[in-house]
Amino acid sequence: MTFDMLYSKIHRATVSDANLNYVGSITIDKDLMDAAKLRFGQKVEIVNINNGERFSTYVIEGTRGKKDICLNGAAARKAEIGDKIIVIAYASMSEIEANGFKPSVVLIGEKNNIVEIRDFVG
Repeated sequence: MTFDMLYSKIHRATVSDANLNYVGSITIDKDLMDAAKLRFGQKVEIVNINNGERFSTYVIEGTRGKKDICLNGAAARKAEIGDKIIVIAYASMSEIEANGFKPSVVLIGEKNNIVEIRDFVG
């Protein structure tokens, strides 16, 4: 048996752009991807703190150091520039894997700067 468990999250990132005329996805700065251990093409859930929207999409790599969080395609209608979002990734794990796993939580400050990276507890 496997369980879908929290793998990592980017907490309180600011949407820096929304591009309706793109095929789809969320563009995330490569530094933020690395901090949250996200991969190109990985499925993520987006939670918009400003309006309560929740939706799924996949990650594409943004330019390292640019601090971009850009919603593309239909997802661009789910948030506005300046909205705060949480990017959540899950992973399927066996019971043994889940018992010893600690998700990464990347806390974001102003201008999408990393404030802290920590293991999720509780």
